[in-house]
Amino acid sequence: MSRMHSSRKGQASSRKPMISSSPSWVQVQKKEAEDLIIQMGKLGKASSQIGLALRDQYGVPNVRLLTGKSIMEILVEGGVKPQIPEDLSSLIERARNVTKHLSENKKDESNRHGLILIESKIRRLVKYYVREGIIPQNWKYSFEGVS
Repeated sequence: MSRMHSSRKGQASSRKPMISSSPSWVQVQKKEAEDLIIQMGKLGKASSQIGLALRDQYGVPNVRLLTGKSIMEILVEGGVKPQIPEDLSSLIERARNVTKHLSENKKDESNRHGLILIESKIRRLVKYYVREGIIPQNWKYSFEGVS
């Protein structure tokens, strides 16, 4: 695979070990982990933050192996699904930060180009999420913010 906005190839990365069950040293039970995920979701944490908290504070290396479901599936079942997906919201936050930077630094052309690339990623993701039914058909990203 190549990178989205460059002509370079992707970077090699490590892969998770091939294991099919949760390790025996994990002390958290399945129901307890699901309750923790729903509780953190109600506090407004993103799924990646929930996964990091479970790993660092509770010693759960892999939620899917422990519960048989992903963090997002557990959040949807618990009724605390976020309005927009995490990757889309983080891209929108990046675009807001770059827009704020450009309002203070009007001649920063490299960041202006970066904003164009970020917004194209946002439009591409929105098209995918609308097609999959994850966000509503009339959802639009505007330059001023989220509508």
